[in-house]
Amino acid sequence: MSAVNILSVCGSGTVTSSMVAAKLKEKLGERGYSVSTTEARPTEALNLAQSGRFDIITHTSPLPDGDYGIPAVNAFACITGMGEDQFFDDVVEALKSVGK
Repeated sequence: MSAVNILSVCGSGTVTSSMVAAKLKEKLGERGYSVSTTEARPTEALNLAQSGRFDIITHTSPLPDGDYGIPAVNAFACITGMGEDQFFDDVVEALKSVGK
């Protein structure tokens, strides 16, 4: 199992990011990943991303401009349910791009 750390970002840093985090743990778990997530607000994302603790970012609200240094995947599909499978495929591709 590959252990991955995902930064899950939404507007408030709680509700939607927690929902996305739960789905990531379930769906990526089915694909052989052990997922740890941290939920955050967009204003916290850049500092957290630059901390070196995370492999990728998933976000449901826009991220402020900056050099995050890790792949960011739009998680809006998790809210609507439309295109969710593509979202999880995109997350796996992003993880592969960072060697996970």
